[in-house]
Amino acid sequence: MRKNTYVRLSAFFFFFFVSWSACYSLFAIWLGQEIHLNGEATGIIFGINAAFTLLMQPLYGYISDKLGTRKDLLVYLSGILIFTGPFFIYVYGPLLKFNVVIGAIVGGIFLGVGYLASCGAVESYIEKISRKYDFEYGRARMWGSLGWAVATFFAGQLFNINPSYNFWIASIAAIVMFLIILTTKVEVTDVEAKNADSVTVKDVFNLFKLKDFWFFVIFVLGITCVYGVYDQQFPRYFAEQFATVKLGNQMFGYLNSFQVFLEAGMMFLAPKIVNKIGARNSLLLAGFLMAFRITGSGLVDGPILISMMKLIHSFELPIMLVSVFKYLDANFESRLSSILYLVGFQFFGQIGTIGLSSLVGKMYDSLGFKITYLYLGIFVCVFAVISVFTLKKGDSQITKTNSIDAHVQS
Repeated sequence: MRKNTYVRLSAFFFFFFVSWSACYSLFAIWLGQEIHLNGEATGIIFGINAAFTLLMQPLYGYISDKLGTRKDLLVYLSGILIFTGPFFIYVYGPLLKFNVVIGAIVGGIFLGVGYLASCGAVESYIEKISRKYDFEYGRARMWGSLGWAVATFFAGQLFNINPSYNFWIASIAAIVMFLIILTTKVEVTDVEAKNADSVTVKDVFNLFKLKDFWFFVIFVLGITCVYGVYDQQFPRYFAEQFATVKLGNQMFGYLNSFQVFLEAGMMFLAPKIVNKIGARNSLLLAGFLMAFRITGSGLVDGPILISMMKLIHSFELPIMLVSVFKYLDANFESRLSSILYLVGFQFFGQIGTIGLSSLVGKMYDSLGFKITYLYLGIFVCVFAVISVFTLKKGDSQITKTNSIDAHVQS
């Protein structure tokens, strides 16, 4: 059962990221070259996407913890993503050309519900199952990175032929996901069902009374949300380094694919690193790596050096993802793992994205990419230093029977 579940959920991860990558890895390029939007309009779209994602993440977290180890949510999400191709081609693109705001709102609903918020729901569910069946989450998540890499490798070439091809691939991958999760068996014990039933809305609000929860949120707002903002329009900047835009698109596809292959390898190694140095220290390591990567992107010139800066992401992200789950599991209640991840990490990350997307989009247009990256890198470095003094020290697991109320009273 354990091995079979690991294999199936790893395959689900793989095809989920194939679907997501096919429609989203070149999203900024699609908006700029196919829909003909400028940096500010693109920033507005990313901000609206983040807003709808923000609305869905607490709901997904609560539903996921109420379901416990039941797979219902993943079945529902897979069914939605089957419609990715028709939506982008026949609804989203035409609406954006007609009216950016209307198109952005409609697209924000689909992307927020289908990909941007659901990613956290998928990750938190599989992490929950990894604890149940005693396998490392990072090893399963590695297949997600490989899925993204495989799709991205061909995305640039397919985009130059016809952007619609990528969207159809996203739908086909979703069909495979749907079939995989339908045939995956996960046993739900009476204890797991009882723990899931015990989750209440009050538990969510009680999180906001915890000092350590807010210190973790500060880390998220100052660090983790910035790498998303950095990545939003990086494909445009990278494509500008080449003689033609088409060549730039193709080379970015290769770069992104190579990056995610490296990321997949690091996903395999990240659990060992995090277990060795601890979840808190791993979070700090990822934060300082991010500061170096973003600042370096503003200091170097030429596609080779810029690529080297971008590739640091493949070392930073796996350590970040694995250490986030282990930090939350070590310092808070495991029965609230999805809420903690989707609210504490994903939700507040989206708040930061909403606040920064339009502003950074304007900075790209007025100051250029290099100066903007310098400001972003300094911003991350400051918050990484703050987190050295605020993140909770020690990774010893709290007693599972402790309640959030007990933490509040202490």
